[in-house]
Amino acid sequence: MSPSGPGEAVRRAAATVTAAVDALTGGSAEHAKGAEHAEQAEHAEHAEHAEHPATTGYGTPATDACSVQWDQDGTSAYGTAASARFFVVVEQPGPWGRDAVRESHLDRELGAELDARTSRAGGRFMLVRRPGGHPAHDGPRRVLVAHAGAKPEDAWLLTAEVDDVGDLLGLDWGALARGSRALVQASLLGSQPGEPALLVCTNGRRDVCCAVRGRPLAAHAARVAPGRAWEVSHTGGHRFAPTAVLLPWGQTLARLDHRASEWVLAASETGHLPAELLGPLHDRGRSGVPGPSQCAESHVRAETGETRLAALWADLPEEIDGGWQVIVTHTDGRRWRVRVTREPVGRTRPESCGKKAIEVLEHRASILEAWF
Repeated sequence: MSPSGPGEAVRRAAATVTAAVDALTGGSAEHAKGAEHAEQAEHAEHAEHAEHPATTGYGTPATDACSVQWDQDGTSAYGTAASARFFVVVEQPGPWGRDAVRESHLDRELGAELDARTSRAGGRFMLVRRPGGHPAHDGPRRVLVAHAGAKPEDAWLLTAEVDDVGDLLGLDWGALARGSRALVQASLLGSQPGEPALLVCTNGRRDVCCAVRGRPLAAHAARVAPGRAWEVSHTGGHRFAPTAVLLPWGQTLARLDHRASEWVLAASETGHLPAELLGPLHDRGRSGVPGPSQCAESHVRAETGETRLAALWADLPEEIDGGWQVIVTHTDGRRWRVRVTREPVGRTRPESCGKKAIEVLEHRASILEAWF
């Protein structure tokens, strides 16, 4: 810890992030110069994440930051996970721009091509880096390939190290879309089954809340479970920062803090979610199904207190008057018919810092019928 204490460390972290954002978006020359110097110092430091000033303590955002406003409102996070049947995740050290895939030290054309191939097959391509200082360097990169699937029982995660990120162009994209682990593993040389991984959004060039609140959280999680926690380029949902995705299930979480990250990492070792994070404040949904199905599944999970990720799954939504109908099934044979709507809550808020406030909508669920 810095001799000046955690409060000073947090202020230094916030100042570094603000300078970087100003430099990217055309801020003052003084701020741009400060951002450059901060990046140079960070690259030179080579410190472990436990000691880096930008990851000491829990970040304090501005009082009018988007995530602070949404925290105060307690708006439901149900049904807000970005939809993706699978994930291709590449370690990319160094700075990230707003569009990290195309604005980092990863070759721009290669990043764009991998992003396009992943999206066409129904997945999501993201960059990660180890929490702490972000010196840019060459060398082998860690790769995580995860299939979330329509049912969480089908989820799996492979990890590998690659010397050339271009090798990922040889992935069996059709097998990834279908969830065939054996074929994907055959196309990713050296890959092995991996432990559950927590990806914490920290990209301040996209939204400052994610850096100020996410970077200290990612560093704490990495100290708790080395090798299982990463900074990630974008999860969506800045308004719910700190937000994270739990692989392989694509379970997306909102409003995390240090204790919550510990609970998630511990529970996920046995395929569970922590009971403390069930409900609309923290559960954004599982990425393998659309928003209304995410909401229905999360609602039943909270109502029943079911923490096993593989125990519940939601079918695709069926449109009905004013909303959707979703069937949720439990492995023990129980089923629920859930009505889901998306309704205004009567206020406006920015979905990202610096953006214009828009009408707030939230998914709401009610159980219409249950079979036991």
